[in-house]
Order: sequence, then C-alpha cells, then structure tokens
Amino acid sequence: MRDVFRYNWPLYAAGCLAAGTGWVVARCLPGPAAVAARAGASAAVALLVSSTAASWWVYDRSGLHSFDWLDDLLPGGPGAHVVVSAGLDEASRPLAARRLDAAQRVVDLYDPVLMTEGSIRRARRRVPPVAGTVAGLPDRLPVASGSADTVFAVFAAHELRRAADREALFAECVRVLRPGGRLVLVEHLRDVANTAVYGPGAWHFLPRREWLRLAAGAGLRTVGELRIGGLVTAFALARGEVADGG
Repeated sequence: MRDVFRYNWPLYAAGCLAAGTGWVVARCLPGPAAVAARAGASAAVALLVSSTAASWWVYDRSGLHSFDWLDDLLPGGPGAHVVVSAGLDEASRPLAARRLDAAQRVVDLYDPVLMTEGSIRRARRRVPPVAGTVAGLPDRLPVASGSADTVFAVFAAHELRRAADREALFAECVRVLRPGGRLVLVEHLRDVANTAVYGPGAWHFLPRREWLRLAAGAGLRTVGELRIGGLVTAFALARGEVADGG
C-alpha cells in the first residue's frame, strides 16, 4: 500500500485538496450551493477512503503478490517463462523465488514517449528492472518462437493504451509460446466492483470483453479464470490449436 501511495501521491493530494476546498467554500455559499459543495467534498473523501482501503486489501492482504493463486491456473508450474512488464515489473521476482529451477526471461515494454503517466515514472525509479531485463516492443518480443511454456503479463498489458499495440502483443505471445503454452494475464477490470471503489480511476482499466476480444483475435482460448481479492482477475489463455490436440 505504501508503494501505491508513493506512485500515485499527486492523485491523493488532489483528492485531499478537493475535499478541503469543498468544505471551505461551502461555508461561504448560500443554502443549495453549500449543500452541493459539501456533497462534492464528501464524495471526494469517500473516494479517497474506498480507493485506499481497496488498494490495501488487494496489494497487502489478498495474497496477490504471493502468487499462491497460480497453482490453480498452472498446476504443472510455469516452466520456462517470459515476464512482460511495462515500466513496473511486479512478477519476475516472486515467480523466480517460487520456481528457482524455471528459466525466466524478462521483457520490458516501457516507452517513455507513449507511457507518460507520472505513476509509472515514479514506480520505475523506485523499482528498477531486474538484472538481465531486455527491452521489447509490443510487436517484437526478443524471444525465440515456440520457446516459452508460459508468458506472464501482470498489470502490464493495460498500459498499452492503443488497441493495435495490445493486439500486436497478444500475437507475439502466441508466437513465443510452445504448443500447450499459456498466457497468464492479470488485470483490474473496468467493472462494477472496481468502479465502486476506484471511481473514475477505474476507466484506466479495460473491460473483460476487451481482453476476451484480444484473446480470440490472437487464437487464444480461456482455460482458467479466477478473481483475486474481489478486484483483480487472472486469466489463463491457451493457444487455440491445443483444443484440437488435447
């Protein structure tokens, strides 16, 4: 939770400023206008509280970063795997700690020209890429074709704000996966639960139908899906030809 605050402190500061301003201005306004100002301030406080509580729950208490939930999606383990990040790599270290015998390659898609959000820059300064990380592009992952048992994209794919880039990334994931391989996609979704606690911030996430569209377009099929902490969804997506081959 402390890291979430560090990465997003301007948003928290803006929320506190909006709430404080609303309450101060309300004291100077007549009846209905004062009520509206207080309502706006109360909404800002409620959003601050709900988003903070949700982040604490998801990142500190849900077991998300333990990756214990992975056993349900990949009972046989990740095998030789590729971790795709987009500025902040939240997966390679815990995955390496769980499976020391599994070969791992980390590809970073961070592009400071396209990914201009301050939260990514702050996160990247605080958590630099692990040693051996290589730079990649959505349409050019520096990984040999058919060489990976699993590709992980944990809170990375939504940072590609252009649909064409996401489509290219999914196609590349299919290219590097071996027959029977899996893409494990972990994301917040733009849904009722996330909108209820993050408010407008949930629009940074993408809806479930977009991920399923990308999977279908790349020839991937959903073979597993689970909810972590009620707010994060993990998909296991397999190459389509495996459906015919078992």
